[in-house]
Amino acid sequence: MRLRHSLTAAAGAAALILTLPGSAHAAAGDFHYTYVDSTGEEQQATLHDPHSGECVMLPEAAQEYHQPPAHSPRNRTDSFAILFTNADCSGDTFTLRSHTGGASERLKLRSVLFS
Repeated sequence: MRLRHSLTAAAGAAALILTLPGSAHAAAGDFHYTYVDSTGEEQQATLHDPHSGECVMLPEAAQEYHQPPAHSPRNRTDSFAILFTNADCSGDTFTLRSHTGGASERLKLRSVLFS
């Protein structure tokens, strides 16, 4: 059942990317998230003008068995952000709209794809 949801989400993300104009290279703006560092302290991180159409693994949360996932994302880019629970843009997904999208600390993520 989870595989079907993952495949459906990946197909939806691909369809979203294919329907957008192809000339954009970056999502203009900032994407913010919170992660827990090696000492157990929460830290803030920002992706500035992230690449569109490429899977971005969050370096502070990409290693599933060695790092806790990131949380509390805020999308302040001009693109939709498709969040993934696993690295390599796999697992369950959640989409944040452009400019004002955000979620609470309950949403866990390890990678993101900008449309």
